[in-house]
Amino acid sequence: MAETLNPRAGIGMTSARTRGRMVERLREQGIRDETVLAAMGTVPRHLFVDQALESRAYEDTALPIGFGQTISNPYIVARMAELARHGEAGQGRALNRVLEIGLGCGYQAAVLAKLAREVVSIDRIAQLVGKTRVRLRELRINNVKPKHGDGMHGARDFAPFDAIVVAAAFPEVPHELLDQLADGGRLVMPRGGAAQTLCVIERQPEGLVERLLEEVKFVPLLPGVA
Repeated sequence: MAETLNPRAGIGMTSARTRGRMVERLREQGIRDETVLAAMGTVPRHLFVDQALESRAYEDTALPIGFGQTISNPYIVARMAELARHGEAGQGRALNRVLEIGLGCGYQAAVLAKLAREVVSIDRIAQLVGKTRVRLRELRINNVKPKHGDGMHGARDFAPFDAIVVAAAFPEVPHELLDQLADGGRLVMPRGGAAQTLCVIERQPEGLVERLLEEVKFVPLLPGVA
C-alpha cells in the first residue's frame, strides 16, 4: 500500500523504504520482538527532528533536539521497548499503561504508543513539552499524555504502570518510580554517571529483581522543572 504523505513525509532518506532498512539493521543488532520492530517501522523518525537533520534521521545515532537534549538512537529506543515488554522468562506481553520519563521530542513515546494502550510521558522542560504536545497532536497520536513535571516523582495519579521507561541516567533508581510499578511490571533505565549500564527491574512475587545489561550513554536525569 502506498504511504500517505504529509508536507514532511518526504522521499528517499525519509521514506518507508528507509525505515524498512532501519528495521533490518535493528534485527541484525539483536532486536527480536516483531511487535517492536513493526512499531519502529511505522513511526516516522524524521518528523521528530529538525528539518535540517532529516537526512540523518534513520542513522543509528542520537541527534540534538534543542534544550541540551537528544533523540536516542533507534537501537536503544527499540531495545528499551523490547525490555519493557519482555520479562525474565523472555515472553512478550501487551502493555496497558506505560510511564516514560523524558518525553523529549516524543519519538520514543510514539513508539511506546504502538505497544501500549496509554503512555504517560513526563519532561522537566516546559517549552519542550509544549512543542512536543503539538507534534503528537499533528501526527494524531492520541494515546500519549505529555506532562510537565519532575520525573523523579513519576506520575502517582496514573499508577500502577506495566512498564516505566526512563530515558535519562541516574546513579540509583528513584524509589518513587519503583513504588509505581504494577505486579509483574518492569522499569527500564540507564544507571550510573560517567559510566552507565542499562538495567531492568521487575516486580516479581518474591520482590524486585534487577538485571544489568549493556553499557549505554544517556543525558543525566535532573530533578526539578525548567
